[in-house]
Amino acid sequence: MEIDLALIELGVIMLTLAVLGRIALRIGLPTIPFFLVAGLFFGNGGVVAIEEAEPFIEVGASLGVIFLLFLLGLEYTPLELRQSMRSNARAGGIDVVLNVVPGVVCGLILGWGALGAIVLGGVTYISSSGIIAKLLTDLGRLGNRETPIVLSLLVIEDLVMAVFLPVIAIALSGGSLVGGVISGALSALLVVLVLRYSDKAGTGIAMIVGRSSNELALIMLLGLATFVAGVAERLHISYAIGAFMLGIAISGPVAERARELLLPLRDSFAALFFVYFALNVEPSELLPLLLPALALAVMSAVSKWTTGMLAARMSGLGKKAALRTAVTLIPRGEFSIVLAGLASTNAVGQDLMSLVVLYVLILAVGGSMLIKFTK
Repeated sequence: MEIDLALIELGVIMLTLAVLGRIALRIGLPTIPFFLVAGLFFGNGGVVAIEEAEPFIEVGASLGVIFLLFLLGLEYTPLELRQSMRSNARAGGIDVVLNVVPGVVCGLILGWGALGAIVLGGVTYISSSGIIAKLLTDLGRLGNRETPIVLSLLVIEDLVMAVFLPVIAIALSGGSLVGGVISGALSALLVVLVLRYSDKAGTGIAMIVGRSSNELALIMLLGLATFVAGVAERLHISYAIGAFMLGIAISGPVAERARELLLPLRDSFAALFFVYFALNVEPSELLPLLLPALALAVMSAVSKWTTGMLAARMSGLGKKAALRTAVTLIPRGEFSIVLAGLASTNAVGQDLMSLVVLYVLILAVGGSMLIKFTK
């Protein structure tokens, strides 16, 4: 990697994002669609190809999701989240049933076989924690009545993925299904245990961080967030859910201090996440798959909307809060791309990756717009 070119490319990208973000805020739209378009502009097959800076952007994108979910977790205590998850367990089951079906049906129609259909079912099932977290923060909805329901469903989805990812990865590689099931079950058990006892660990973290200067507190928080996220990913648990659990373990004055210190970093690296998401997309390959992707997007948007409405009504929310719950769950993102990448490297449908990228772009942009304009 040539450092000078990498720095120039990165500088151009960041300046472009600043201009696009300013335009988005001026016209009252979310910044996410603009950042996705920037990724297409600078990506493979775009107007200006970025090469030297791409490794840094990849790492920066992961940090963006980590910071997004870590700061989101700071808004809630372990007790609040456990109570919310228990009360929304039935809605989580409905979420699985309603949102896996569109992907499975589409995969079978396209002739990708049972395994490809199951992968596509996972793609349509899981919402984007990164995009939703950014929108909830940008739109000032963290304190809304529906937000704990949304977060509970996202955490339940990540728990399901903790089981699903190792199972499907082993199945795609031709390995033992029993081994995949055992690995997934252990991962899910570990997540539940951490969630159950995280408040005790949080007390020690709060004592250490609370006594440090701003400089040392920031370094410590960055180290904790990246370390926990890395360990979670190593154990086949989402690094996003690892960062989220660390956030909920910290409460009180230390949580407020952490928000102040990490807020600028979160916004900067989150922008890189959305750029990286679209960076490796070849625009010319998307057009032939536009109609299947659009049909799949519509079906899964409706199924996720139905899930949100049912979950909100089960919790006794009013019509407006139920509608906000429904549309907030629509965007798809990082997990869908991960699943598609697993399948494409194992020759389960040559067009699966391109279809999923287009599908996610449609729902990332369309879902963001729906969330923005649903009051």
